[in-house]
Amino acid sequence: PCPFCLPQYGLVFDAGSTHTALYIYQWPADKENGTGIVSQVEVCTVSGPGISSYADNPAGAGASLKPCLDKAMKIIPAEQQRETPTYLGATAGMRLLREQNSSKAEQVFSEVAKAIGEYPVDFRGARILTGNEEGSFGWITVNYLLETLVKFSFAEKWEHPQDTEVLGALDLGGASTQITFQPGVTLEDKNTSIFFRLYGTNYSLYTHSYLCYGQTQALKRLLADLHQVSPSTQEVLHPCYPAGYQENVTTTNLYDSPCVRAPSTPSPAQVLLVTGTGDPGACRMAIQELFNFSCGANGTCGFNGVYQPPVRGQFFAFAGFYYTFHFLNLTSQQSLSDITSTVLNFCKMTWTEVRALRRAASSPYLHTYCPVAIYILTLLLDGYKFNEHTWSNIHFSRQAANTDIGWTLGFMLNFTNMIPTEALEHVKGHQPSLWAGAVSFIVLAIV
Repeated sequence: PCPFCLPQYGLVFDAGSTHTALYIYQWPADKENGTGIVSQVEVCTVSGPGISSYADNPAGAGASLKPCLDKAMKIIPAEQQRETPTYLGATAGMRLLREQNSSKAEQVFSEVAKAIGEYPVDFRGARILTGNEEGSFGWITVNYLLETLVKFSFAEKWEHPQDTEVLGALDLGGASTQITFQPGVTLEDKNTSIFFRLYGTNYSLYTHSYLCYGQTQALKRLLADLHQVSPSTQEVLHPCYPAGYQENVTTTNLYDSPCVRAPSTPSPAQVLLVTGTGDPGACRMAIQELFNFSCGANGTCGFNGVYQPPVRGQFFAFAGFYYTFHFLNLTSQQSLSDITSTVLNFCKMTWTEVRALRRAASSPYLHTYCPVAIYILTLLLDGYKFNEHTWSNIHFSRQAANTDIGWTLGFMLNFTNMIPTEALEHVKGHQPSLWAGAVSFIVLAIV
């Protein structure tokens, strides 16, 4: 290890469907020794919506990133900025925009690249991650942080841990949701498998990303379904919103996403009055309508006919899974029955009671915690097929080793080649033969 080497830095923008965040990472300069000790220095939340919302104002997407880049330039020493690898990865929000209008998606990317290009960093491009990449990089992040892939041993070398099982990853964003784990069977569908060789060990993983099943798009689809029950009326009764809650929604905003099927006879733009009725039973039934749980001839599937082997091992559930359950104080390994009854009781509360919860402060999402909680239970139990026995294997967590869990760290480790494909040999310490010789010499000298 070189004592005068400065630590190195890396920057990754996570451009999600609802917001963007910049992650600043740091690791020791002697790379091999640094493997396994990348740490998160800072995360900066970009103000405003996700970059896909700037389809009609692409320059605004670029401008929105600048305050976080300015902040990063204050953290990273000037003499190291030019060799700081910088990436921007966009997820399901941009996947949807590209589906809707690929030239608008291109314009957003060129403005974002132009903005980052004004800073003295080693910018390596902005691109849309595939759902499989998003899932598998999240899996790498979790397992890297929990040291299931590699560990610095007592013998002072990096070793593959013998007795640790890798963990699965469950991610819930605004527009998509991902499940990734090491299955106990050979995968039957090549589209859902991904292969890694990390630290000399082969990993064959199951991964799938469901587009339009992130929480924001799921809530939109739910409201559209409720509206289409009686499309002629201006009022929509919403069983998942607390009784006493009301909001106005325009049909233009409701049907602006490729995830939401517009009514067969499009009506002129109108303002809908959405009124909460606080009925968890009806809410659960309406949410189940968003999925197709029958597997057909396939036999083993998640939902919508997508092949999925049975879930296996421990899982970390992060992002939206964590935030909703954290709000409801459900992140400390409670039993499934406790969680179900807590969600049920919360969903029966009136809007006045919900607002009286001190921990709610003035969250704009306050009315959505009930439907998202029921959505999470439906997705995990009916969708991914967890049950009361395997439920206890799910750990709801935002961080591991003081680092946020998400795809950004795994992405950076992969693209900066910080995870060697072969196991690392002696990283530090002396050859055992030298030690043996030295010890014998000292013993002889004493004698």
